[in-house]
Amino acid sequence: MNDNKTPSPWQEKVHRIIYEADTPAGRAFDVALLCCIILSIIVVMLDSVQELSARYGVLFHAIEWGLTAVFTVEYLLRLLCITRPWKYALSPFGIIDLLAVIPSYLSVLIPGSQSLLVLRALRLLRVFRIFRLVHFVSEIKFLTIAVTNSLRKISVFILFVITIVIILGSVIYLVEDENSGFTSIPQSVYWAIVTITTVGYGDIAPATTLGKFIASFIMLLGYGIIAVPTGIVTTEMALAARRKFHTNEACPSCGKDGHDHDAEFCKYCGSKL
Repeated sequence: MNDNKTPSPWQEKVHRIIYEADTPAGRAFDVALLCCIILSIIVVMLDSVQELSARYGVLFHAIEWGLTAVFTVEYLLRLLCITRPWKYALSPFGIIDLLAVIPSYLSVLIPGSQSLLVLRALRLLRVFRIFRLVHFVSEIKFLTIAVTNSLRKISVFILFVITIVIILGSVIYLVEDENSGFTSIPQSVYWAIVTITTVGYGDIAPATTLGKFIASFIMLLGYGIIAVPTGIVTTEMALAARRKFHTNEACPSCGKDGHDHDAEFCKYCGSKL
């Protein structure tokens, strides 16, 4: 399709329904699609239970193919109602939408008795339709911005934590003996990680008084360490919420949204909004 081609009336109508959620038809479409995605995930999960698969396998198979047909039509309509379909096809959402339908078709095209295990793996891929739920969570943008802006701070913090557990693991290795399970520094570092994250498997435990004191210090330190990344991300989320609001209007060419409220052109492909 020509990138400069003006959308036809039917394309504009379908575009408003599929890409825009501000209209009654758009909201109804999103709710229906959301129900289909959730139903598909439930069917795949139930089909993995041997007893249910043996009893209701035919029903699960019919529902799965019906949902695959719905997702296929929806994917094709998303491509047909925009003037630059390849932009959407190569976007993260486009790739996710494609991966939501191809496993069913691939399971039919792969022949041979050796394909049974492959078919099972392909069927399992359908669970990843859960990623399509991000279509319906507008707040995911705030979380994405917050996590992206927090990566550098969190990376430095993780480096600090790694340094701490190596030091404390080495110290506990010197304090405890092999009978307590501290047979090497890597083993002791493993114990320090399990302890500082408050997981506490209990497979290794200090026996000496000094070792228990060090373990108590690590446990208390763990609570503070858990709170730091949460505070970093929360702060970035608050900053993101204060920034300029973006419109939910989707570009008629590439299908992406998140433009500034006063934008006249798409910031991704340059087309007029």
